[in-house]
Amino acid sequence: MQIVIALFDRFTALDAVGPHQVLTHLPGSEVIFASERPRGVCDDTGTLTLVADAAFADVPVPDILLIPGGPGQAAQMGDGPLRDWLLAADKTTTWTTSVCTGSLILAAAGLLTGREATTYWLAKDELARLGAKPQDTRYVFDGKYVTSAGVSAGIDMSLALAAKIATPEVAQRIQLGIEYDPRPPFNAGSPATARPEVVAAFRTTSRFP
Repeated sequence: MQIVIALFDRFTALDAVGPHQVLTHLPGSEVIFASERPRGVCDDTGTLTLVADAAFADVPVPDILLIPGGPGQAAQMGDGPLRDWLLAADKTTTWTTSVCTGSLILAAAGLLTGREATTYWLAKDELARLGAKPQDTRYVFDGKYVTSAGVSAGIDMSLALAAKIATPEVAQRIQLGIEYDPRPPFNAGSPATARPEVVAAFRTTSRFP
């Protein structure tokens, strides 16, 4: 089972690494990072580089593809190597997935038109504009398309996907193995639970419109 995680300049690291950490433990899985050519790809902080060992052309028919998000997503929403690969690969995938604003790339390619999907909380209006039906949940399954909300939600989505691909028992063993038992010190991980002044302050500094 070949799982390909696409990389592009200024992706968000956890969008890619979180799902990798889960999906690489699926029995029979081969997880590959790919870009338009084999190279080191720098994340949105400019301080972390992941190596894409494969070009998109090297992995034309993945069983599962995953598109991360990040501020570099905006440059990937038009014609180019990532979209070309995405549209071709999607024709034969078992699952086409995204994390955070990666769903905007799927939607811009026309893959989420009329479908329920989710994305980063500040990008939901854009997701709707692109023809999807935004949902206020951590992850959404609609047919073979699986989208998750921002960053850390990619881990949740990947565990849910692992349960469908293998079994809930396998997914639970993966969760235990990575000790995924989040207990954050603050209840500020969602605009619905964060204090209004925290939300307002974040909006003034966010890179999203």
